[in-house]
Amino acid sequence: MNISEATRRDIFDSIVIEKVSWNGRLEEPDFLARLYDLKSMPSSDSRFSDAYDDIWQHRINNYDWDDYWVFTDTRFNLLHGEDEMFLRFLCETLHPVVRTDPEEIERLRQGYNLLLRNDGYEIVPKTKMGGRSIFAARQIALSADIHVKSLKQKFTGTDANYVIDQITRMESAVENDPGLSIGTAKELVETVCRTIIEERGKEVVGSPDLPKLVKQTVKELKLTPSDIPDEAKASESIKRLLSNLATITNGIAELRNSYGTGHGKTANTKGLGARHAKLAVGAASTLAIFLVETHNEKSV
Repeated sequence: MNISEATRRDIFDSIVIEKVSWNGRLEEPDFLARLYDLKSMPSSDSRFSDAYDDIWQHRINNYDWDDYWVFTDTRFNLLHGEDEMFLRFLCETLHPVVRTDPEEIERLRQGYNLLLRNDGYEIVPKTKMGGRSIFAARQIALSADIHVKSLKQKFTGTDANYVIDQITRMESAVENDPGLSIGTAKELVETVCRTIIEERGKEVVGSPDLPKLVKQTVKELKLTPSDIPDEAKASESIKRLLSNLATITNGIAELRNSYGTGHGKTANTKGLGARHAKLAVGAASTLAIFLVETHNEKSV
């Protein structure tokens, strides 16, 4: 769950404060039926056999539930459930079948995005229906945060504390000190590789540069293209992706050598900006996550 409970509550609170009808012009059970199979979900009222009839009774027939009951109903689990369903729910509140006022739709979308941005997501137009937008959620491009958060959750090696310190340093330096962030991105990959090799009972010989260190790690994890049998499904795609690991590694190393911390430079050297640091951090984190996940999976 990348979207935090705090963000979800903030979004729901904004809907309540602004007195937004989350179901728009649809009846609530009809709105929810667009997202869930209500007929197969249980009723909270013993008099009814499924969620659809239950909701109809208490929201349309008797109207004795709170207007925003759905946000805390555990059957839908919008506060703690999967990101995908939570985002689909928000997008559905903007659907042209549900809501028709373009100004209201855009105001809601901007409000959602303002809060979702903290967790690396945004809601954007995807297709059209009768000239009106249908929205979908996506991860924000070049956001280092989403990669870093995933890495924090996945890394359990013996150097975990040191890795977390590196990740924190990368995060805090992206905007204010891109050079430090780029340099730390390289150190992160080095630490992950050394930890994986050592946890597999092998030794790092000498002081290899980053590409050689990643190559040794990939070989130890049996991820070299030659380890993928030709008959494996999508074998060519897998081999191509694995060969690109070297390209990513070289790119991070070159960025660090030219613009990151760790090497003396001339007085007129120009550094790169935050967007370059985000690229380096994103690439390093993605590579580290891939190696850590593979290591953990093959250690089971």
